[in-house]
Formats: sequence, C-alpha cells, structure tokens
Amino acid sequence: MDDVVYDRAGTGEPLVLIHGIGHRRQAWAPVVPLLTPHRDVIAVDLPGFGESPEPSNGYGIEPALVLFKQLFTDLGLDRPHVAGNSLGGLLSLALGQAGLVRSVTALSPAGLWNRTQKVYAIAALKAHRALAQRTPPHVVRRIAATAAGRTALTGMIVGKPALLTPDAVVEDAHALATAPGFEPTAAQSRGDFRFTGPVTGVPVTIAWAAHDRILARPRVADLRKVAPEGTFKLLPGCGHVPMNDDPALVARVLLDGSR
Repeated sequence: MDDVVYDRAGTGEPLVLIHGIGHRRQAWAPVVPLLTPHRDVIAVDLPGFGESPEPSNGYGIEPALVLFKQLFTDLGLDRPHVAGNSLGGLLSLALGQAGLVRSVTALSPAGLWNRTQKVYAIAALKAHRALAQRTPPHVVRRIAATAAGRTALTGMIVGKPALLTPDAVVEDAHALATAPGFEPTAAQSRGDFRFTGPVTGVPVTIAWAAHDRILARPRVADLRKVAPEGTFKLLPGCGHVPMNDDPALVARVLLDGSR
C-alpha cells in the first residue's frame, strides 16, 4: 500500500485521528497528551498532506476507505475507534458507514452541506491556501510573532488564534501552501457531492464548533438523517479546527465518543 506517515503513542483501545484538508497530523498535538493515558493514539498524515506522499490510487472517499482498511491491517488494528476534523470527519463517517471502525467522532465534518454552503466553504479554504502561498515564510514568522498577527493569519480557521504558538502557525502555513493533495481533494466536492449516510451500527458523535467560520452547522434533524442514533454536541468557544482552542473539551469528546 502507499506509505502513510503517522505518530503512535499511548495505551488502551486504538483511536485513529484524521486531520482536515490542507492540515497535517500535528493538528492533534494539543489533545494527544490528554488521550494517550487512555487510548493507543494513531495520528495520520493523509496521502498528499503533511509528510505522506501522494496516493497511487487517487483521491476521494473510496480510495481513502481502501487505504485505511489496509492501514488498519498493517498496524494490527481490528476495527479501531476513529475521529476526524473537517475532511477527516467526513472520512471518519464514511469509515463508520463501511463498518470498518468501532466508533466515529466527527468534529465539524465536511460533506454535510447544501450546495451554497459547499461553494462558500471550498472558496474560503482556497483563499486561505492562496494567502499561505503568497506570503513568504519569513513574513509569516514575523506576523505570527504577535497575537494580532496570529488572528489575521488564522482567524478564519480557529476560534482562539492567540493560543497558537508562532511555530505552529508558520509550520501549518507551510503545510497548507505546499500540500499536493489540496487541489485534487477539493475537486472531489464538485457537482452535488454531499454525504448523506446513514451511519448505523456503531456509536457516532458529531460535535460542531460553535464559532465555525468555514462550515455552517446543520440542523439536528439533518444530522439525525446522517447518524440516526448519533450523539450531537456543540463545542463552545471553538473554531473550525477546535483542537487548540479547547484541548480539554475536545479530548473529553473524543474519549466519550470512543468508549
């Protein structure tokens, strides 16, 4: 199979963490220390993102399901728990629908949108990537040195930019600007793509960031169609990528969802 770069630490039942489009496995760094006393945590770089090379079988949900099924086998994981943010949340739901995982926790998952919301979300993410590509790394570092600068660079993505470290902002901007998987992944959303589920037979938690500026929060009735027996939560004070905004809250949601 394609090489997938991952970090693994901790003890307990396995929990696989999947990041969003343009991000990397380090997105989970703020919550990993809170999870490892209770879970065997595997944070992956999706193919074409972070340090993982581009996939040999293309991008999209079906290739990702094949990849994760093989990765679980290679790592000796029998239906692990899985959690994801944004694109990672969508893939987590798809893994649950395919019966490949023990539980699903999706943080502001992509794909649960209408057409207008989808167009806005993809445009916003592309604009964020274009900014990262146009801004030289030394300028990003200078701007990221202040709380106001971190807000200017990341305020669309996180709820509390001042909590980010300057190094994280610089490294995330580089990962976003250079990810070869960004455009082909974004292209998968063309047409009327929408994830409708249903995800049944496994526990599902969908938690939405209260201050998500990328993806609009669906109505509970619509979430119920995706996960008929799901648990739905709100993440107060958090933006689209909530892990750094409130690590304790996100960790608690992940642990509760993966019981």
